[in-house]
Amino acid sequence: MRILLVEDELDMASWLVRALTQSGFVPDHAPDARTAEAFMAGTEYDAVVLDLRLPDKHGLSVLADMRAADDRTPVLILTAQGALQDRVRGLNLGADDFLTKPFELEELEARLSALVRRSRGKQHPRLQCASLSYDSQSRAFTLRGTLLSLTPREQAALTALLLRSGSPVGKSQLFAKVFTNDSTAGPDAIEVVLHRLRRKLADSDVRIVTVRGLGYMLESIADGSSAPARSELPGDGG
Repeated sequence: MRILLVEDELDMASWLVRALTQSGFVPDHAPDARTAEAFMAGTEYDAVVLDLRLPDKHGLSVLADMRAADDRTPVLILTAQGALQDRVRGLNLGADDFLTKPFELEELEARLSALVRRSRGKQHPRLQCASLSYDSQSRAFTLRGTLLSLTPREQAALTALLLRSGSPVGKSQLFAKVFTNDSTAGPDAIEVVLHRLRRKLADSDVRIVTVRGLGYMLESIADGSSAPARSELPGDGG
């Protein structure tokens, strides 16, 4: 899940970025409203974690501008301002959830997963393609019932592919789901991540294929064994 963290307290932001990354999220950090709005203009996020007391603009103004622009990205307000009036104003302006500092990391992660799940219309937290299964509540992948050990980037890529199982995901779109805005990785770095995933999915009933001109797709082998427009050759983008 690609998350935008809008937080001006740098120590807290640094801790949250590390913790969320270790849990399989892909977080970008914006220390102020201006940076946050620039990120949102160029990147599609699964959710936004928004502090209220920002140095250049109140968080509720950021939220109001998002909703006025018909940006429906789920927003979780994270702030020390925990008064009932603040919560009511935030929810009335279009916030999806509200968490008061101090908080438990596990609760923040669970709330983010629930927000994204609801925004995608998923009533059940488990996604599946053949024997590959993902439980968004525990953020764990299993393959044939066995826990699949993945790096955060591998987890982000496989999550994005599983959510669109059977349909191609563009290379640039997949890159944006895996690498943060401050990453120095080049566009072809996504192919390294996919190569490692393909090795971990080898000898199973699911595979990642390259759909020429469209991107990459996760499919069950039984469903896609005869599709001529797909390729798994290393030189063809994967």
